[in-house]
Amino acid sequence: MLIVDDEVGMREFLAVCLGRAGHEVTAAKSGADALRLLSEEEGRYDVVITDLTMPGVPGMEVLRHACALPSAPQVIMVTAYATTDTAVEAMKIGAYDYLIKPFKVDEIQVVVQRALERRALSTENRRLRDELKGVHTLDRMVGRSEAMQKVFELVRRVAATRTNILIRGESGTGKELVARALHKLSERAEGPFVPVNCGAIPEQLMESELFGHVKGAFTGAAAGRRGMFEVAQGGTLFLDEIGEIDPATQVKLLRVLQERAIRPVGGNEEVEVDCRVVAATNRDLEAAVEAGEFRQDLYFRLDVVRIVLPPLRHRSEDIPLLVERFFDRFNREMKRNLEGVSPEPSTGCWPTTTPGTSASSRT
Repeated sequence: MLIVDDEVGMREFLAVCLGRAGHEVTAAKSGADALRLLSEEEGRYDVVITDLTMPGVPGMEVLRHACALPSAPQVIMVTAYATTDTAVEAMKIGAYDYLIKPFKVDEIQVVVQRALERRALSTENRRLRDELKGVHTLDRMVGRSEAMQKVFELVRRVAATRTNILIRGESGTGKELVARALHKLSERAEGPFVPVNCGAIPEQLMESELFGHVKGAFTGAAAGRRGMFEVAQGGTLFLDEIGEIDPATQVKLLRVLQERAIRPVGGNEEVEVDCRVVAATNRDLEAAVEAGEFRQDLYFRLDVVRIVLPPLRHRSEDIPLLVERFFDRFNREMKRNLEGVSPEPSTGCWPTTTPGTSASSRT
């Protein structure tokens, strides 16, 4: 259970009364801390109790973030400044209940117990849906290590959701393979998968590449062109190296994620877009946010669910499988019949400091 409140007295009160009732409680002193915990420990919290009015990241943003998670914990909003409009908005977003401060101990305990019961029911329903869907494999991905098995399990759990996903890992760890697996296992599998390498697009062309442009929008724009958001309608837009986009485009991208609509360069009309956004980076985006190089609000929008890919040097037991996969691919493409290498060389010849991984070892 996660308690979110900027007032230390309220955090301590809730922690004590719920702890005495036998609940495991974690407290966050701000909305930003809550978003970080929900992303890093996705699936841990069954119930989130959050204050509505907090400096920085408000309770409504915590609510939106929590409701977008694959595990979707039950969220209870608490506030001393209640209005009908905010209560209705919270319920529309997905809040389980809305309590007015001050409240009695038995009141919050009853609401929490009911929220836990609903959480258990929704978890069981989700498990049954996953079984019926029959998602048992991840196309083209290889790994028997514990680290990769955890990645596979997370991909299976989040693929069917509509939430934004951030894939993190060094160059060559297979971020695009994971993005393609998420697409293939989702309800958007019949739609397009559109990869965009943000690090390879010049800054002056980034906006047009993502959002499109109309005829005459700039010198050389002899005809209109759809952007990648439109191309990905009904499917998945994969924004690789998201940490490389410039500040001006970050602002526009944030608005698209909020409004689900784009405005082509030079255009006057907005175009609604319906695609899932999966982003990837090899950068430390938290450090980029602290350095003022990446917008914090955009980071929170993208990092709803985080998938971290371990480098191959940290999972050497996967090397024989990858060697076998590469030999199979080589034999198909070159029409050869090489049988591979013995287990001893395949596990012993790989330097432990090799920076490259599965994608960079294709040569």
